[in-house]
Parts: sequence; C-alpha cells; structure tokens
Amino acid sequence: MALLKCENVTLGYETGIVIENLNFEVGEGNYLCIVGENGSGKSTLMKSLLGLLSPVSGKIEFGDGLKKNEIGYLPQQTQVQRDFPASVREIVLSGCQGRMGIRPFYNKEDKALAAENMERMQITEFADRCYRELSGGQQQRVLLARALCSTRKILLLDEPVAGLDPKVTANMYELVEELNKSGVSIIMISHDIAAAVKYASHILHIGKKIFFGTKEEYLESPLGKFFTEVEY
Repeated sequence: MALLKCENVTLGYETGIVIENLNFEVGEGNYLCIVGENGSGKSTLMKSLLGLLSPVSGKIEFGDGLKKNEIGYLPQQTQVQRDFPASVREIVLSGCQGRMGIRPFYNKEDKALAAENMERMQITEFADRCYRELSGGQQQRVLLARALCSTRKILLLDEPVAGLDPKVTANMYELVEELNKSGVSIIMISHDIAAAVKYASHILHIGKKIFFGTKEEYLESPLGKFFTEVEY
C-alpha cells in the first residue's frame, strides 16, 4: 500500500510553474531519493509533501492511515539553528509535539519515546548537553531522533549530509539505511546521485525531464545513464 502518492501534480508560485504533471508514490519500506539539478524544484516538492505549499493542480494523497503530522522531517540547518541553546533531550522531545493535541506538557510516553530514539541514534550520553556544543554529525543524529519521535512510518530528509565530512557522511548514510531496513520509509532530497543509486530503492529525477522508477530502471534509462556517467 502506498503511504504517499502524487497524481498529476503541478507545483509553482505566483512567479510561475516549477514542476508539471508529476506522478510517483512511496510504498511501505521504500527508500526514494529525489535528485535533480539546482533549481529543478526539489525543495518546492518537499514543501508540498509537508503541506506547506498546495499544488496548483493534481493531488497528494496519504495512505495506510498516515497523517501529515505523522511525517518525520529533517530539514537543512541554518547557522542560527546550529547555535540553538537547548539541550539535546529538549530538542528530541519537541518531535512529540504533533501527537500532543491540547496537552500542555510531555507525558511519560513522550519521554519514553524520546529516550528510545536517543538510544537508537546513539546520543543518550549527550542528553543533557547543549545542542550547539555538538559536532555537525552529532547534531544530525539529534535531529533524526527528533524526526523519529514524529513518525514510525516515513521520514523526509532534506540534504541530510550537507556540510558533513566524508567519514560522518558515510555514517549518516548507514544510519538512514538501518532505519529503512527497520521498516521506516525514506524520502531523501539529494544532489549526490552516486549515493542515491547506491542506497535508494527508487529514484525520482526532476528537471526538464522527469523519471520515476526503481533504481535498476533508472540506471538503464537514458537519463540515468547520462547522469551516472557524468557522476562517475
């Protein structure tokens, strides 16, 4: 069953159309990488999947009981966010806000979930540390733990390795792969086509030409062959 499905979706702003007639879906356990040149509309699509931008036409549907507030999101960080003066525990717990409803305080279940996800991301030892004191890789683990508090089904990751050194980048890809193998569906925006074809089960390539299909189909397609040959 598809957790998320886009049918004939056209996206844009008052200044013009960015993407036209986009069709793809994400099923349970899929690992979708969204790739494309700068300015092709990757960030616009991410905003639409998060419900921050309505399609000009077409529809975005959620299945298997998934709600918009149950999508875990790891955004690109700004310098201001990297310097945020809160503890790791506070930031991870904030991922539970979407499930709180009108409750003003976190309950035992929220705190247990935060503790579970800190352990899962191997950051329990940093729980009382200030977030801004951590390295870039450690901060990304904190944000992944936070995103996991919002969902058990699907994560949207926006360039999760941007600015990280090669070793930390490899570790982050391994973490995301482990999450996917545990049953979490992944949607990742990436400029790194080599990593996309290494880890993803499906590729959505957007730009002047659009491709959606399995990784194997992408590698055999004219578009995939062109970009992977350039990449390597």
